[in-house]
Amino acid sequence: MSFYDEVLRQLLVALGAALFLGNLVALIRRQPPADLIRKAQEEGKDPPQRPPVGRTMAFLVVGLVVMVWGIASLNAG
Repeated sequence: MSFYDEVLRQLLVALGAALFLGNLVALIRRQPPADLIRKAQEEGKDPPQRPPVGRTMAFLVVGLVVMVWGIASLNAG
């Protein structure tokens, strides 16, 4: 396995892990912080929206699949 193949596989693992963990955090912390809501109301703007659960779950699954696939590729190569 060449250097570039291994780097590409490591980037695949990192991208999948980032997608998975980022959406997991978004799913856990769905409620915007109270200070942001208060600040938006004071400025007369709409408060920040919560991320949709369906899209978040879909990206969570995609990130998990990419991460596992990258780890399997690293171990196989």
